[in-house]
Formats: sequence, structure tokens, C-alpha cells
Amino acid sequence: SPRAISIPAPASRSAISWRSCAILIDGNNIDKGIHEAYGANFALNYDAFVPRILKNRQLRTLYYFREGKSISPKLTQRLADNYFGITIPCHKSADVQLVISAIELIDKVDTIILLSGDVDFLPLIQHLQSRGIRTEVAAMPHTVHHMVKETAHNFMPIMRYDTYEITKK
Repeated sequence: SPRAISIPAPASRSAISWRSCAILIDGNNIDKGIHEAYGANFALNYDAFVPRILKNRQLRTLYYFREGKSISPKLTQRLADNYFGITIPCHKSADVQLVISAIELIDKVDTIILLSGDVDFLPLIQHLQSRGIRTEVAAMPHTVHHMVKETAHNFMPIMRYDTYEITKK
């Protein structure tokens, strides 16, 4: 289960000007899209991608959700060291845990960046927006549903240069 983190709520949404962000990653969706496009030996380069999508905004928290397979200990350590990220292995549906986490963050951040193009998250995006949260989506262009892309405040495609090839030693 995820560690509890106490994140103070922002003073005022208008005063912060969309500067306080959370990143929620659907690891299965992102990995599948990258593997379909470039091959199973490619992965997202979080060290380059996270700063690119943050654009000098403050990262409050980063959650990486993955169902099924275990999460790489190297990825877990890297996200923790670089972004105070928390990896959350999910027995069945990572989507449910991601939605719960997003709703829990409503009073703590101004922007939620979702790494997934899954249309199942459309109601979540709409709910977050109804609560005054800016929503941004980052995904592989071929995996993002057009309604997700159109509904989010911003869409950021994951491009080939955002990935790296995993080499066997």
C-alpha cells in the first residue's frame, strides 16, 4: 500500500498560477504504447521527460502505478531519488488506485498530469476539472483516445526522443 504523504493545500489557485503539480503514471499503459511503437527493449526516460513536462513548475508528488508484473527496483529507486516518487504495485486494477489518488490530491495541487491516454480516465479528467484542477495528459500519440486529448487542458505526446533502449549487459 502507498505511503501516506502530508501535502499542504495551496493558498489560492489563482495566486499560484498552475504551479503545483502531481504526476500520476499508468505504467502499464505507457509501457505498452512504447513497446508497440519502438519495441519491448525501450522505456520512457523519466530523467528527461519529467522535467520537460513540468516546465519549471513545482512537483508535489509523483505516483507510478503498475498492475500485474512487479515494478523494477531500479525504476522505483530512480523515481524515489529524483522525484520523491512512489511506485505502487497493484494486484488487479491500477486504474482504481490511480483515480483514488487523484481525488485525494484535489485540495493539494493545482495541476494533475496523467501519463495515460486511456479513455477510462475521461470521467476522472472531467471531475478534476469541475473541481478547478488543471488536467494535462501525456501519452504515446497512437494510444491516446481523442476524447481524452480534447478534454484535457493540455496534451503532451511522448516522442521517440523521450525513450531509451534498454541494453543487456
